[in-house]
Amino acid sequence: MKSPGQIIEEVKKEIPEVSIEEAQQEKAEGGDDVVLLDVRDEDEYRAGYIPDAVHVTRGMLEFSIEDEVPDRDKRVIVYCAAGMRSLLAAKALKEMGYTDSVSMAGGYRDWSAAGFSTAKDKPMTPDQLERYSRHFMLNEIGERGQAKLLDAKVLLVGAGGLGSPAGLYLAATGVGTLGVVDSDVVELSNLQRQILHRTETVGKPKAESAVETMTFLNPDVNIVPYNMRLSEDNIIDLFNEYDLVVDGCDNFATRYLVNDAAVLTNTPIVHGSIFQFEGQATVLKPHDGPCYRCMYPTPPPPGMVPG
Repeated sequence: MKSPGQIIEEVKKEIPEVSIEEAQQEKAEGGDDVVLLDVRDEDEYRAGYIPDAVHVTRGMLEFSIEDEVPDRDKRVIVYCAAGMRSLLAAKALKEMGYTDSVSMAGGYRDWSAAGFSTAKDKPMTPDQLERYSRHFMLNEIGERGQAKLLDAKVLLVGAGGLGSPAGLYLAATGVGTLGVVDSDVVELSNLQRQILHRTETVGKPKAESAVETMTFLNPDVNIVPYNMRLSEDNIIDLFNEYDLVVDGCDNFATRYLVNDAAVLTNTPIVHGSIFQFEGQATVLKPHDGPCYRCMYPTPPPPGMVPG
């Protein structure tokens, strides 16, 4: 039976190695044509990683690498903590048909010790690691995406039929700061669809009722209520505090005001509208496509919109 050392020595004869200096130069010169592949475990990755590296743990390599690196002829520089697992991972890639895979000798340990560029995502508590664990399984989100969500600031305009499900999912997802703007109070007739509110909150401002429900769902989120009506006097300052606006308002005057403020502050809008069993969702990114007023220069005349 071969020892681990013998196995590694045999793999070294088959898989080329590059130094950390060579890897850095290749990535700097090759850009997207060169992939740095991090095969360390999740806890190692949380402690720091090389910027722009693709992360696939060694245990998931054969299952996930094709999603991350579909081009089997691309140059792939594999690294781990010290350079042992990366040799085995590069050999596995070769067996899968990847034609230009090498291992970075010394791994992340030597890269970091040399003072080369590293990054580290927002640290998460044990509760957060468990709460958002299902997100980590999604390639489109992962731990890095979750860290971005925790740093994000989203403003929800309207806490009614559209804002209620949007608000609940934004809170559950872990958006770090969630503002809620609504000047209305909860009415009994709201409760069959506006799931942010409860019988106990009838008569309360919707913004405050929404905060109670979303905080109960996820105390991790900082939820800021704005019990006010948006106007030209307050909307610019408010939008400047947020990265994204979710527009769930129920009248055209506010919708055009939201659009104009978004254009002035360069704030993207996720816009939604609904009538009975029909709905529409649109993402409006200022200066990178049409705005709401571009598509609908004037509101419909009175009486043309169903109540």
